[in-house]
Amino acid sequence: MEDYFKVNKALWDAKTAHHLNSEFYDNENFKKGKSSLVSFDLDAIGDIVPGKTMLHLQCHFGQDSMSWARMGAKVTGVDFSTEAIRTARELNDELGLDVKFIESNVYDLEDHLEEQFDIVYCSYGVTCWLPDLVKWAKIIDTYLKPGGTFYIAEFHPTFYMFDWDNGKLAYNYFNRGHYIEEEEGTYADENANIKKKEYFWTHSLMEIINPLLQEGLQIKEFKEYPYCHFKISSTMKQIAPGQFKWDLSDIELPHIYSLTMKKSLI
Repeated sequence: MEDYFKVNKALWDAKTAHHLNSEFYDNENFKKGKSSLVSFDLDAIGDIVPGKTMLHLQCHFGQDSMSWARMGAKVTGVDFSTEAIRTARELNDELGLDVKFIESNVYDLEDHLEEQFDIVYCSYGVTCWLPDLVKWAKIIDTYLKPGGTFYIAEFHPTFYMFDWDNGKLAYNYFNRGHYIEEEEGTYADENANIKKKEYFWTHSLMEIINPLLQEGLQIKEFKEYPYCHFKISSTMKQIAPGQFKWDLSDIELPHIYSLTMKKSLI
């Protein structure tokens, strides 16, 4: 198999400029003060963020990292994309914020970072790029302070099983190894001049949660939602302000889950 991280890094390097200038990310209003955070995240951990240190894994070009910083967190954002981190640093400097951005694969983070954090945060479209969630859970535990909070909001594994364009089941619920596809365009701009290969994995809820439990983290809250805040496909319809639902099935499917966990003080 090719170096899947190298292949995926090239894809996300290409996506970054298109995302920065897209209506999806609305960067001009973000620079004027608009938060990129959605209600799932704010309801779960918004109250505990001010004054806390936060590690944001797979932060892309950093809008969420900077939104948390605007709320009073001391944030470190991590991403493996050179272009995403370069863009994040430029935007952070332009806005006069103090987020620290590190270019690193999640699995290699111990080569670049030593401190621990009050909060470790991941969100939306992250686990599908990771082949080994046991190692991922160990990284999370390594960087989480005793008594700290881990929070993830992510597209639901059931939602990931479907081809969103034709409404058919296309992917395994359980991880049976990597998929290889050639992506054209991007979710933020379907007409973007991008055509690149990608590797990705499907992970069941069991495969996501059990490694975190085995590291000793304790579940405080788990939620599932039948919609998401993002129109990530042209086949999604808006059902309420800021709420989008896949429009290819009469069956109500979970679109997003959120998981809040605590690390023991001992």
